[in-house]
Amino acid sequence: MLIVAGHLIVDQSLRESYLADCVSVIEQARRAPGCLDFSISADPVVPGRINIFERWESQAQVETFRGDGATQEQRVAMLTASVSEYDVTGIRALT
Repeated sequence: MLIVAGHLIVDQSLRESYLADCVSVIEQARRAPGCLDFSISADPVVPGRINIFERWESQAQVETFRGDGATQEQRVAMLTASVSEYDVTGIRALT
């Protein structure tokens, strides 16, 4: 299993439009083979922060979905990005 997690910083005046542009990406990801979870969401504390969380069955599946990555418009809007991939070797359910 692979987890992709982190955050982006965009100008706070662009955050809502950035997120609106991501809706179709979220929908596509959630239908993609191997996608277990996919979320791009506004941070409730930092006005320009966008949180990223993805969970995939394998590296190959996330790479197939990702393709070329962010669009040119998204890259321009990002002031900074801190997103990493984590290989998961074990899972414990929290109840």
